[in-house]
Amino acid sequence: MEFKIDATDEKARACTIKTSHSEIKTPVFMPVGTAASVKSLDTQDLSEKLDAKIVLANTYHLYLRPGEKVIEHSGGLHGFTGFTGSFLTDSGGFQAFSLSEISKTTDKGIEFKSHIDGSLHLFTPQKVLDIQYSLNSDIMMILDDLIALPASEERIAQSIARTTAWAKESIKYHKESRERGIGINQNIFAIIQGGTNKKFRRISATELTELEFDGFAIGGLSVGEESSAMYDTVEFTTQYMPIEKPRYLMGVGTPEDIIEAVDRGVDMFDCVMPTRNARNGTLFVSTGRINIKSSKYRLDQNPIDPECSCHTCSNYSRAYIHHLFRAKELSYYRLATLHNLHYYLDLTKRAREAIIDGEFKRFKKEFYEKRG
Repeated sequence: MEFKIDATDEKARACTIKTSHSEIKTPVFMPVGTAASVKSLDTQDLSEKLDAKIVLANTYHLYLRPGEKVIEHSGGLHGFTGFTGSFLTDSGGFQAFSLSEISKTTDKGIEFKSHIDGSLHLFTPQKVLDIQYSLNSDIMMILDDLIALPASEERIAQSIARTTAWAKESIKYHKESRERGIGINQNIFAIIQGGTNKKFRRISATELTELEFDGFAIGGLSVGEESSAMYDTVEFTTQYMPIEKPRYLMGVGTPEDIIEAVDRGVDMFDCVMPTRNARNGTLFVSTGRINIKSSKYRLDQNPIDPECSCHTCSNYSRAYIHHLFRAKELSYYRLATLHNLHYYLDLTKRAREAIIDGEFKRFKKEFYEKRG
């Protein structure tokens, strides 16, 4: 992986990440394709309609179905899906967290029952890398111990101790795998934990950044804490993250969250919000959000967002999208998802342009002014 900082505007950064499959301009939003598919879209939509350079897929879900060996047989995620851009794969730690009723975390790893058939499985630092080697993703996230907030200091300390121990196991195993010719073109990111506790965030960041990872993520946020606490934690943590490597804020979030995190030096983002909200009728626009299910759009001939150039806004009215939603037509999900993902991808693209022009503060001010 190659990484270059193209411009900075105070803490905000515009960078370029080159993997073996694509050149990624940051700040960047990664559409979430949990099961090797962004819900309701195909790979042509991603490549041609959205010009997405990187998509997130999930190790936990693909391991359970269809199985990493099925995907490996098809040539990895790229051969399996036909998507020629980059893939980032999460380790499965978040799924273990969200499915805590059927999982148990120990110093060895994460033991869990399949949500599909109840079968018992164990994820270790080595196991999740082996799965991701078969998936042949461009960026692999290592196993980490994610906890809900608020949490006791004892539990946070245990979380970062495990995360560091698993990181050391992961980097050692990755080096050994590469010596055997496995994972040569795959990159490995560590995940900084610590809740909203600055002492533990500093310890976690300091311990992990001493190791030879290709990039670093901020994990364990947007799990119940106030937005202000999340922003403070991001601002505090980025100062301990290497300048010369990518910075990824996992699972975040709203358009406002992304703008605030970019302002604090973050490069990469993912979240299910644009796709999930699209399916539920909430569409993102330059003035905030609209609920397309509302009857007030029944005769509205305007596009979803007059300022948007996406495929949906270029061809269809609010009235038609409203009708599709009300009629439960399947085409609604594609058109709404295309719009919301275009909004997110365009937002980060315009943020990048503002950083390069040295105008990010003005861009951020106008972003909020349009929202009233």
